[in-house]
Amino acid sequence: MTFLRLMAAALAGFWLLGVPGPDGAAAETLTVVKSGTSSRLDVPMNRAVVVESDTPFAELSIANPGIADISSLSDRTIYVLGKSPGTTTLVLLDASGKLITNVDVRVAADVTEFKERLRQILPNEKIEVRTANDGIVLSGTVSSALRMQRALDLASRYAPERVSNLMSVGGVQQVMLKVRFAEVQRSVSKSLSASVALGGSNIAGETGTWLLGDNSLGGGTITPQGGIFGALVHTFGIGSLEVGLLLEALERNGLVRTLAEPNLSALSGQEATFLAGGEYPVPSVQDDGAISVEFKPFGIQLNFIPRVVDKDLINLELRAAVSSIDSANGISVSGLTVDAFSKRETTTTVELRDGESFAIAGLIEDDFMDSSSQLPWIGDVPVLGSLFRSANYQRSQSELVIIVSGHLVTPTRGEALTLPTDRITAPSERDLFLFGKTAKVKNGPASEVANQGFSGSYGYVME
Repeated sequence: MTFLRLMAAALAGFWLLGVPGPDGAAAETLTVVKSGTSSRLDVPMNRAVVVESDTPFAELSIANPGIADISSLSDRTIYVLGKSPGTTTLVLLDASGKLITNVDVRVAADVTEFKERLRQILPNEKIEVRTANDGIVLSGTVSSALRMQRALDLASRYAPERVSNLMSVGGVQQVMLKVRFAEVQRSVSKSLSASVALGGSNIAGETGTWLLGDNSLGGGTITPQGGIFGALVHTFGIGSLEVGLLLEALERNGLVRTLAEPNLSALSGQEATFLAGGEYPVPSVQDDGAISVEFKPFGIQLNFIPRVVDKDLINLELRAAVSSIDSANGISVSGLTVDAFSKRETTTTVELRDGESFAIAGLIEDDFMDSSSQLPWIGDVPVLGSLFRSANYQRSQSELVIIVSGHLVTPTRGEALTLPTDRITAPSERDLFLFGKTAKVKNGPASEVANQGFSGSYGYVME
């Protein structure tokens, strides 16, 4: 068995060396010859590199001249010029045609200048630059989306439309928006009027705001209209004629204060919406005559899109609205009464830093109206004409301001947050039965707001 194995090995050796076999034909062989060490050479595109060989060479060749161009400067020195991105092979042979070495020549875009410019423009950013074929690959973590865009814009100058972005944005990317709506409405109404009424068996008449009531041409008592406030009435008779004098003096003052502070958080670049109010049903008639109902929101509305553009710089695209139902200006359609809406709305885009505030909207509205009515000619008579003349004065003022504050926020533990229900606890039996207390309220921000008074000045000052 050992002898047979040796004979088989000998025959195999002669076969590989090209010795004719039993049939007299030479075997076709393929031998990969390796000599020296295979190395790698990186050459920037459109730039040249000079390399030296430890062993003198007699012949050299490049596999793909379109990628790199070569020329010999001496029997040991080679000039390599990068022409286009790619990888090819440089072969060195000695005088006897024996292989010295294979060199993998890799030609890529030149990013040396780009790296230098990137360090100058964004010195503190950890951005890694690599080449991929004929493009540039950017990776690492940047501090903001604005700095990422700057790096991409710079890279596109060196490799237009061949930039791959593998960067991520670090830092805080969540924004909490705190909006304060403050509105104050004042109204003043004054009226001073005088009127005369006559009533008898054959005559009846009035001026101003009198209503004869049950009085008619058949006689009766003159009575003023209902709902009169701040009036002085005097009646007397002259024979069968009854005369009534009415003096009215009225002044009304009103003040309405509206305050809302919605807070809302959103991720950078994502839209967030907020509504504190309700939806009002509005009927509409379709083409086929059917009636459909569409719900219109009202109350405090807030829509915003935050964008963290550079560390603590926040870009806010904001729409805020304050609306309420206005029954006085409603309409009736097909027997249905639809109320109108009173709405103040603003849409804007602002930039602010973390913790800063903006007054994005302000409204000062001042309406003034006065009127005077009198009987012709008689009302122009001095002194006596005042009995046949009335004057009304109305003025309403409204002030609205919307203040926006932006904050960069990160999540926190749940026990660090306070809920409105945390300030209210169930009363003890002693507090409930003896003192009639239905709940215990702890001190907190809500109690401070509830204790605020309504006296003093309202509104805002713009410098």
